[in-house]
Amino acid sequence: MNKRFLINKIVLILSTVAATVGLIFLFWILGTLFMKGLATMNWSIFTNDLVDGGIRNLLVGQFMMAIIATVIAVPIGAMAGIYLREYSNNNKLAFFVRNLSDIMMSAPSIIIGVFVYAIYVDRVGHFAGWGGVIALAIMMLPIVVSTTDNMLSLVPKELREAGIALGGSKHKIIMQIIVKAAKVGLMTGILLSFARIIGETAPLLFTSANSQFLTFNLNDQFPSLTVSIYNLATYPDQASKDLAWAASFVLTVVVLIINLGGRYLTRNKHK
Repeated sequence: MNKRFLINKIVLILSTVAATVGLIFLFWILGTLFMKGLATMNWSIFTNDLVDGGIRNLLVGQFMMAIIATVIAVPIGAMAGIYLREYSNNNKLAFFVRNLSDIMMSAPSIIIGVFVYAIYVDRVGHFAGWGGVIALAIMMLPIVVSTTDNMLSLVPKELREAGIALGGSKHKIIMQIIVKAAKVGLMTGILLSFARIIGETAPLLFTSANSQFLTFNLNDQFPSLTVSIYNLATYPDQASKDLAWAASFVLTVVVLIINLGGRYLTRNKHK
């Protein structure tokens, strides 16, 4: 018994130390980012485009690509998740799709960027915003599939049986009972997947590239906040580096708000 308590204390101490070290680095990064970002913030960066020392076009471009990618990925991923949980009966196809989804979620984002470059950018002959949209949608798709599958599995089977007892058809039971019961979890998964793609850089380097001007033409190079941060940080002049810090601060705040919103929805659901 004493040996078990000793091992438990050693593991507890090691776990606490590891968590503390991780938190130190996290707060170090966030503290540096907030100090440097806030020091370089001013209202003009939100009203000017990159060509004039602002990030207005970058914010518009980044959110536009992410929102369009969400509109594409969410319906496809949700329908795939519904099939896996409600229609597949855990057949071989469902096993294959679940494994493929797990592999895609762990795939490096730069690989997805290279893939989209090969199938789209190389064929059209130039960088384009649609390439970025496709890459982000591919990244978001497996997260939505997995989230939908898992959230629907948490819905009690008694709700399904109640729907059948009332004479409801299968698709009505799914849409009007099961999906509604899991809607908070589904929305949380969508928010978290959106938070992931909104901060991606690697796939956009190979697909949409960047533009210094405000544009809504997805058939041409498209402004991207993350790609611009990467580019600005490599420039020698201090003004570009300051703008990179300000843009990084804005992006971090956006991602934090989305993540905290998703966690808040989950916590309220559990309550």
